Amino acid sequence: MTVVGLTGSIGMGKSTAARMMRGLNVPVHDADATVHALLGPGGAAVAAVEAAFPGVARDGAVDRPALGARVFNNTTALRRLEAILHPRVRAAERAFLRRQALARRRLVVLDVPLLFETGGERRCDLVLLVTAPGFLQAQRVLRRPGVTPERLAQIRAKQMPEPEKRRRADLAVNTGLGMAPAYRQVRALVDRLRAGSSPADEARP
Repeated sequence: MTVVGLTGSIGMGKSTAARMMRGLNVPVHDADATVHALLGPGGAAVAAVEAAFPGVARDGAVDRPALGARVFNNTTALRRLEAILHPRVRAAERAFLRRQALARRRLVVLDVPLLFETGGERRCDLVLLVTAPGFLQAQRVLRRPGVTPERLAQIRAKQMPEPEKRRRADLAVNTGLGMAPAYRQVRALVDRLRAGSSPADEARP
């Protein structure tokens, strides 16, 4: 079973690429979705997060904006939160991989936004980076509600620089020309990986 780590900075189109993978019948484990479930109503991490950050839980779920305000630009608080969430996310990921191995899947994807930043590439056979020109990334992100240029700069500062991600990645999909060309890239990569050949050399960014 080939495990592909899917990653990309904010606004690059990673979530769209993950949906494309699912549409091609590739199992995808979404780390962000796991976190949402852990913090949502009845989530397994709600009690621990409330104990660490009193007042952020309401009606059995964590108020994510309130929690974000507590940890943003606070390294100590962020690490405390990560110590709660990361082991639970890893456990869900391991369970996903076990299920897919039992189902004899040849190809699976781990969708992890901060894959390189957290050392997650070590759990993968290949890393696929979703990328786009910086100006297009900015246009996409600044259209989101509440995002200012200052906020975007803060987010970028917390993510690995794009040239370094490109250097480390085995594969790349560029969404800069639109979603139809990106889909063709994703489909070609999936076809070659399922066939057992590695497109790494020809697809390296």
